Amino acid sequence: MGRGKLRIYLGAAPGVGKTYAMLSEAHRRVERGTDCVVAFVEHHGRPRTEVMLHGLEQIPRKELVHRGSAFTEMDVDAVLHRAPAVALVDELAHTNVPGSRNAKRWQDVEELLAAGIDVVSTVNIQHLESLGDVVESITGIRQRETVPDEMVRRADQIELVDMSPQALRRRMAHGNIYQPDKVDAALSNYFRPGNLTALRELALLWVADRVDEYLNEYRSEHQVSKIWGSRERIVVGLTGGPEGRTLIRRAARLAEKGAGGEVLAVYISRSDGLTSGSPKELALQRTLVEDLGGTFHHVVGDDIPAALLDFARGANATQIVLGSSRRKTWQYVFGPGVGVTVARESGPDIDVHIVTHEEVAKGRGLPVARGARLGRARILAGWLAGVLGPVVLALALNAVDLGLANDMLLFLALTVAAALLGGLLPALASAAFGSLLLNYYYTPPLHRLTIADPQNIVAIVIFVAVAVSVASVVDLAARRTHQAARLRAESEILSFLAGSVLRGETSLDAILDRVRETFAMDTAALLERVSDVDPWTCAGSVGPGTPVERPEDADVDVPVGDHMALALSGRVLPASDRRVLAAFAAQAAVALDRERLRQEAEQARTLAEGNRIRTALLAAVSHDLRTPLAGIKAAVTSLRSDDVEWSEEDTAELLAAIEDGADRLDHLVGNLLDMSRLQTGTVTPIIREIDVDEVVPMALGGVPEDSVELDVPETLPMVHVDAGLLERTVANLVENAVKYSPRGLPVLVLASALADRVEVRVVDRGPGVPDDAKERIFEPFQRYGDAPRGAGVGLGLAVARGFAEAMGGTLNAEDTPGGGLTMVLTLRAVERIPVPAGSAAEAERRTT
Repeated sequence: MGRGKLRIYLGAAPGVGKTYAMLSEAHRRVERGTDCVVAFVEHHGRPRTEVMLHGLEQIPRKELVHRGSAFTEMDVDAVLHRAPAVALVDELAHTNVPGSRNAKRWQDVEELLAAGIDVVSTVNIQHLESLGDVVESITGIRQRETVPDEMVRRADQIELVDMSPQALRRRMAHGNIYQPDKVDAALSNYFRPGNLTALRELALLWVADRVDEYLNEYRSEHQVSKIWGSRERIVVGLTGGPEGRTLIRRAARLAEKGAGGEVLAVYISRSDGLTSGSPKELALQRTLVEDLGGTFHHVVGDDIPAALLDFARGANATQIVLGSSRRKTWQYVFGPGVGVTVARESGPDIDVHIVTHEEVAKGRGLPVARGARLGRARILAGWLAGVLGPVVLALALNAVDLGLANDMLLFLALTVAAALLGGLLPALASAAFGSLLLNYYYTPPLHRLTIADPQNIVAIVIFVAVAVSVASVVDLAARRTHQAARLRAESEILSFLAGSVLRGETSLDAILDRVRETFAMDTAALLERVSDVDPWTCAGSVGPGTPVERPEDADVDVPVGDHMALALSGRVLPASDRRVLAAFAAQAAVALDRERLRQEAEQARTLAEGNRIRTALLAAVSHDLRTPLAGIKAAVTSLRSDDVEWSEEDTAELLAAIEDGADRLDHLVGNLLDMSRLQTGTVTPIIREIDVDEVVPMALGGVPEDSVELDVPETLPMVHVDAGLLERTVANLVENAVKYSPRGLPVLVLASALADRVEVRVVDRGPGVPDDAKERIFEPFQRYGDAPRGAGVGLGLAVARGFAEAMGGTLNAEDTPGGGLTMVLTLRAVERIPVPAGSAAEAERRTT
């Protein structure tokens, strides 16, 4: 059976008509022949709502007593037993009375949905968990009853029940919502026009977002690429330059003019990761767009116009905001620019706005956080080679005449050496200084800064051009090498982080320690707080120092959500490191949540197991132990009675009943004690070498004669077991098999040797057990099928498996060929040591 469907009527405030709309829908479904029942609907004394209940089947409520008062709640078991097609459940966020099946009504609804029952429910916008703070700031009242947003979002249908604040206040004044004595207080407090208007806006916006999600899902499923202008979405193209803040503000003003406008700022970087945008400027722009209610996106793409348009179409954007080009007029020879290309290829569905700014026509260069890419020693060596090198070379060339061409090649080689050592600036200095020396010393007329031969002019110009080009290439290679090394380091760190997640190494201390080592910090701490006004607490920290008490006191802090932050102390990190640091912060938060969930799950498992065992023990004591006690007491009372003179046959029968009841009590109590020993780990087997044929027959004393056939060869190897535990194990298996075997078909107990083990099989011809239940029958307090209560507390097989595993063996269930169940007990055999023929040991063995 599949999962049921959930339909929710959402309202802005009490009294808008959610319950009435739900009951109207129920009447429509009943008229169509749908099996619809009222699981729980509260009419709150409203006459019109109460009338709508007439003609609908209502499931009786469950009565509970709490603190001396009687309450009624939805009877989940009764609804599940009735199994209707549709169930009406009012007030989804309601908190159940203590002692109910679940703490919250939405958890009851989850059970109904899981059982395949469709549910129609109601909820007010103020009861959504994520809106609790917003509603409190509007109304001044903190909602105690909440429902998780995800529960409502997963609904198959959400229908908004809307009503204007004026109409709702009129309904209130007419007494259609609350009792007359409560109307004035309600109208002057919670139901003020401002409150109702704000709550109505919340409800409309929340439903609009949900509708938007449905629309995106539909467009994705049906591969719709055409823009549907259902709401204004404005994409802002950022370059990392300072004009980005102007564009974001302009886009925000455009979004305010349309209902439900949304701003999406996008920065497109090259696929090789070598971008020219300023990380600091991008961080400021991210903060600005988020403060204005928009979102920031980072997209990778080599073709910037195509990547920008793909993003806009994928986000169903209606407008794109771009800045005027910073290029100078002569730079347009290289192409029309991003703005013109986007405007030409956007098509009729997307409007493109070109916004002027202060950086127009000031050049294409972007502010770049360069930093030191070469060591200080290399930079110093480069300057020495670029400034002193040409002087030394000129003095050396004055002593020998190699010709102008060779002189220029030597100066060019020196410029390349300066570029390799110190980068661009030392190479440019070498090229400029070297060209002057070549002109002065080696180009006619000598010792003058003039050139007579035009060919020499060309040579000098080529020399300078080659020197500058080589210097630029070397500097670019050095910068890209630095950036590539950084990106490689980041990728290795992120790869290690991802690998640790896959390997299960997700402890909070390990992640914090990894953060501290990676960024060379003194301390790393994960801070959290309950709300914006509560103090920060330390969820975990590593490092020799004392962790900070607030994120703002740390050298570096990375927020994780609204009420959690990763705080590092030791040094200030550059903005470029925050990308990797944010990944560590998110993983640390996940690790903390996982540890807490694991602890809660372990506590819940322990409590559940304890409750299950206690419940089963109480059931066993209340019935299975009471039955033989009642039989013994009745027999003893009869024998002691002076009113009846019992015959010898009657006396013998009563004594036999007493003995049978005592045996049953002994068996039940023994199993209970054995199970408690197994669960507390106090079973200590005494392993010895035992013959199976000596122990197994002793285990058949508690079953009727002719109910078991024994086939245990004397030639079987000895086994490593505890004789007492083996006897109890086989006895429980045989008793269980005899219990389920038909009359006239004895249970077969046979043993055989197989490799290094001995198998003891207990075969019955009973009803058998399906494959999916073969493991459950070994759990404590389990009876399969319709076994009678007097058949025991369901511990025999659990004790048998526990004893088998304590001796190093196994116990499993298999199907008997032809019908029935076979219990296979596997034991470790004693290794046989070959004995030479004719030896004394062989003679003694044969004599024995």
